[in-house]
Amino acid sequence: MARMTDQHRRVVLASASPARLGLLRQAGLAPEVIVSGFDEDALSAPTPAELALVLAEAKARAVAARSDAAGALVIGCDSVLELDGEALGKPSDAEEATARWKSMRGRSGVLQTGHCVIDTLSGRHAAATCATTVRFGEPSDSEIAAYVASGEPLRVAGAFTLDGRSAPFIDGIDGDHGNVIGMSLPLLRRLLGDLGVRITDLWV
Repeated sequence: MARMTDQHRRVVLASASPARLGLLRQAGLAPEVIVSGFDEDALSAPTPAELALVLAEAKARAVAARSDAAGALVIGCDSVLELDGEALGKPSDAEEATARWKSMRGRSGVLQTGHCVIDTLSGRHAAATCATTVRFGEPSDSEIAAYVASGEPLRVAGAFTLDGRSAPFIDGIDGDHGNVIGMSLPLLRRLLGDLGVRITDLWV
């Protein structure tokens, strides 16, 4: 039997990502959005996977500390593309996005997404990183130019999306589809479980 306390828990997404918000809504949740405003350039880590986790935790903690998040379950996520051992986030400009795509085409990278859930009632948190291998196709120079001109790659980690204009340039993935879009829902369920919360109790 569902516990009434869990049924009425607020869920806060510490991210401005419409893709992450959409994934949560599709999974039956109705999260509020509170953007952390955290400076992602302020942190570093030894590996891309660790960096994604550190950033996710920092975003979640920044929001969990705010008074308007009191009593909520706060979800923080951050994604980076691991290519040649480097962590690639959002490209800074069109030139970088173009160079990025020319280096990625015909190759595989690993999309690392850090996840952190903080229960502001108990102060407990659970965190982990999910990795999905992405196999890039071979778009032509003109296709890359058109994609960069759309502006989309400047707004997303790794300069690509699986659910947008670059979808035709992705040959396939190995792993969690949602993780590439922005959040692994199976991992989120496990993290909530670690905090004693069933994701089904958060459905609206």
